[in-house]
Amino acid sequence: MISLPFSLKYSAGPLIIALCAVIAFFFEPLSGNYLAYDRYAIQGLETWRVVTGNVVHTNGYHLLLNLAGLLLLWALHGDHYRIGMFLKVFVWCCIGTSAGLYFFAPDLIWYAGLSGALHGIFSWGACMDIKEKMKSGWLLLIGLAIKVGYEQVDGSSQQVANLINAKVAVDAHLFGALSGIIIFLLMYATAKRS
Repeated sequence: MISLPFSLKYSAGPLIIALCAVIAFFFEPLSGNYLAYDRYAIQGLETWRVVTGNVVHTNGYHLLLNLAGLLLLWALHGDHYRIGMFLKVFVWCCIGTSAGLYFFAPDLIWYAGLSGALHGIFSWGACMDIKEKMKSGWLLLIGLAIKVGYEQVDGSSQQVANLINAKVAVDAHLFGALSGIIIFLLMYATAKRS
């Protein structure tokens, strides 16, 4: 029997992120203009975009796809999502995704959406599963590596790009996934030292 982590201590973090994304969507196009990842605006010291670019979306389909992803991750790893922990991991995944794009994908000028950070939360959750001695964590991590590797070689789905009215930023998925693993390793090393 599947048991979902409905307790507020596990679901409040994802609910806060979902609420922020929905609110930002209702203020489009203003929110996109002032919050999306924009390389030139970040160079002009609008550094908040490193985090907020992950909360705005190109259209309703884009928002719904990312909210569905957030829901699936909560169902999969919600037991690891204590409010403070989840929000910290989310923010660091946003920063890691944006930093990766900024330093290693100079051709990507504009980015919006939760997908990079969601890939980070996914990889962090899979690592948490491995730490808890759940073999499924390894399968999830391998599956994620295959998906991200495939996207790096073959690009993204044209159908998804048409649906969200933007090119899928596959590099954001890569940097997000790597960020989640790095965050886990740093947290694990810090906990071991303590």
